[in-house]
Formats: sequence, C-alpha cells, structure tokens
Amino acid sequence: MAARAREALAGIGTWVTAAALAIDLLLIAGLLGLVAWQGAVAFWPRPLVALELRDGTRLLGQVEEREAIPDLQTGRHSGATRTRLRVANRDLGGADFVWIDDADVVRSETPPEATSLERLEWGPFYGTPVELRVGERVVAGDPPAIWAAFPGLHREKRALRERLRGIEKGVIGDLNHEIEQLRLAERRLERTSPPDRAAREAEIAARRGALEARYQEEVGKLDALRAELAQGELVMATADGTRHSIPLGQIVRAARPNALGTAGKLRLYAARVAEFVTGEPREANTEGGIFPALFGTVLMVFLMAIAVVPFGVLAAIFLREYAHEGWAVRAARIAVNNLAGVPSIVFGVFGLGFFVYGVGGALDRWFHADALPTPTFGTGGILWASLTLALLTVPVVIVATEEGLAAVPQGMRQGSRALGATQFETLRRVVLPAAAPGLLTGLILAMARAAGEVAPLMIVGMVKLAPSLPLDHHPPFLHLERKFMHLGFHIYDVGFQSPNVEAAVPLVFATTALLIALVVTLNLTAILMRNRLRHRLAGRGF
Repeated sequence: MAARAREALAGIGTWVTAAALAIDLLLIAGLLGLVAWQGAVAFWPRPLVALELRDGTRLLGQVEEREAIPDLQTGRHSGATRTRLRVANRDLGGADFVWIDDADVVRSETPPEATSLERLEWGPFYGTPVELRVGERVVAGDPPAIWAAFPGLHREKRALRERLRGIEKGVIGDLNHEIEQLRLAERRLERTSPPDRAAREAEIAARRGALEARYQEEVGKLDALRAELAQGELVMATADGTRHSIPLGQIVRAARPNALGTAGKLRLYAARVAEFVTGEPREANTEGGIFPALFGTVLMVFLMAIAVVPFGVLAAIFLREYAHEGWAVRAARIAVNNLAGVPSIVFGVFGLGFFVYGVGGALDRWFHADALPTPTFGTGGILWASLTLALLTVPVVIVATEEGLAAVPQGMRQGSRALGATQFETLRRVVLPAAAPGLLTGLILAMARAAGEVAPLMIVGMVKLAPSLPLDHHPPFLHLERKFMHLGFHIYDVGFQSPNVEAAVPLVFATTALLIALVVTLNLTAILMRNRLRHRLAGRGF
C-alpha cells in the first residue's frame, strides 16, 4: 500500500509539474503574441472617421478604443459607451486625443478625401486638402488636382531634404572635424612649444582660414536650399473648416487611408515599417525610426561578447584545470556566485568610477591631453558600457564554461597525456573543442542578459538621443568613446518620459517587439553554431 501511495504521489507530482510548465509556456507565448501583434499593427493605416456631435461639433480622427461608461453611483455598467478618438493636429488643438460619448454622435462617416499627413514636427495632421501653392502661385485648388500635382512636388522637396542632410552630415561635418583637428594641433603646439612653433602655427592658421571660407560657402548653399525648401505649402481644412498651411518640406508622407485598397495599404505599411527600422527618431523619439538605438544595441552586445569571452573562459579554465582545491579556489567560486546576484545598478556605479573616471581619465591625460578639460574617454561611452556589461555577465560565462569542461571525460585527458601531449596541448586540442558547446551556452546567456539591461547603461554612456553613430568614415572609424542609444532605454524613455505618452504607445510596442526579435535572433544564431559544433564533435567521437 505504501509503495502504491508513493507511486500515486509521484504521478500526481509529475502531472502538476507538467501542468505548471504548460501554463508558463502559454503565458510566455501569450505575452510575446500580444507584443508582436500590437507592434505589427502599429503601422497599419487605419480609417479616418468624421463625426458630428449634437452640439454641432465636427471631428475627424482615428478610433483608438471604445469602453463602457460606469455609473458613478453604483460603479456598474450604465449601458452607455464612449470612444477615444485621435484627432492629431497638435499645433492647433494642443491635444492628440479626445473622449466622446457615443450617445452624442449624430452622424459618422469615412470620407474618401480625408487625408493623413505625417510631419517632421507637431505629429500627424488630419484634414482635407483644399489648395496647393508654390510661393504666391496656386498650383491646384481642388482635391483631384491637388493629388495629381502633389506627388511630384513632394518628391522634389524630399530630394532637397536629402541634399540638405547630405551637406549637413557630410561636407559640413567633415569641415567641422578638420577644424577641430586643427584646434587640437594648435593646443598641442602651445603645450609642447617645439622650435618651429611659429611656422607651424602660421600653417595651421592658413589651413583654418581656407576651411572656414569653404565652411561659409557650404552654409550659403544650405541657406539657399532651405529657402527653396520653404517654398510650397499644402493648405488643409480641418473638420470644423479651419484652414492651416503646412510647408511641403515638413511633410514626410501623405495618404488617404479611406480611399486605399489592400495593395495601397500594404505599400504604405511597408514604407512605415522601413522608416521605423532604418530611419532616425524625431519629435522627442515619439515618431520616426529607431535605427541609432538598434545599431547601438547590436554594437554594444558584440563588444561585450568580445570582452567577456576571454576573461570568462580563462577564469573557468584556471579554476577547473589548473587550480588545486583549497580555500582560495572556494573563495573564488563564492565570489563568482555572489557577483551573479549583485544588482546591475551596482555594476553601473563601479563602471562609472573605475572605467570612466579611472581608466578613461588616465587615457585622457596620456593620449588626449590636447582636448582637456573636455574629456574624450573620461566620460560615458559605448566602450565603458560594454566593459561594464562584460563584468555583469562574466559569472554566467565562467559557470557555463566550467560545466562544459567538467563534462569532458577524464579518460580523454588521460589518453592525450599518455600519448605524450602536455597539459596545455591536451587542453587546447582535446578539452576545449569538446567543451565548446558549454562555452557557447554561456555566451548565449550573456548576450540575452546584456541586450535587455538598462540600469547600468544609464550611468556609463547611454543617452536619450545620440548626435552621431559610433561608426563613421573618420579615422579610427569605430569611435568607442562616443555615447550611444539603446533599445531598452528607448522603450523606457518613449513609454514613460515622453511628453505625449498616449500617442507613443504603438511605438513602445513596436520597439519592444523589435528588441525581442533582436535577442531571439542573436540567441538562435549562437544556438545554431553550438548545435553544428556538437554534431561535428559527435562525428569525431567526442
């Protein structure tokens, strides 16, 4: 009887464990599905609804949600409902959203001429086009003529914007870089006072004069392009008849969602997704793209992996293969286990004190004294953020690598030594190849944690908006001292620090979905490499 009872209890325990695992998997799948769905539909063009209320108010916007209105006395459902409508036009009304009691709506329609404009500033604009002007000349005065003339004019303005951006980021950026290098060279002459200082200073002054003259020439080109870009405007009428002129150069995209078919909606959806992944943010990060944050996250993870693998693997090899068991080894393992439980913000504070102020300050004094008191490496940057995360994740790599080394049979080591190999040769040619899957497991766990960490990065180099990427065409090309953007902080900033949180909710879901996709992609790549390595080792008899 006792044996049967134990078997029954064991069976119940197995079923309870399986049920708990199934529930966990369902919850994870549901959460990921919700994030993926909300992120995917964030860019789908939704219809514009024109509403007329009992008091004569006219509104035009996108329906965001509907909810029941509870009775204030009983708290129960009163039977009435209300709608949250995104009316946009922030520069006119000040608010993106309004709540409307459905009982007050006397008419609702989706006019085909309703237009949605995506702008560089002030968010979207909803209305109906009534006039297209270039200077004082009216190009088109009715919607059909406007839509016939608008695409060509808008392409011209977009081409002008690209030229402006090319000059600002390219030619003027290069000139500013050269002028800054001349300033540093002049500071170096002041600091070192070489014998030919006067001649070199005269050469620098001449070179600076030529660069500044060229700079003024390029600024003149910019002013001319800006004046040309300012010519042309689209006059829009809001739902209540108010007219508002919008410069063509400020329009990113114009669409009539109510008149689009499936193919047109798919093209618009693809254009928005492409802008989101490859474009730069605008409007306090609440619109536009997230490419700088995506690039910064990927680069930081790779730099972290390059830093953490050698230290973690070497520490694990020493503890497992060379160190003799004793109090020192036990203390080292306890320290590693304790490091795994230290809050991440503590690593951020350590990185700030040791890497930024300590190592970075020393590098500035030794190699960048000409730029002082402006710090180069003595301030937060992507290098210090990567090294801080390497310290944060090194316990994971050590533990996983030790487990991989321990899984290698002792017979393989003894056979190698019996054939005359040294301990180092045995380690390099037999043990490490067999333990490589465990090493990759530690790297996978480290990358997954590093990609989602935010708290320590806020101290050692991550910013809300980075003026330039850490990678460009100026030597040394990869600028490890620069600050960077991160997808995790971007989610926090847009979702909780944005001046217009409600309007940024779709972007939060889309960025979250992209971050999850990035982590999954990195992990799957490492897992595929590990599995391929396992198959290769299995074929060799390991």
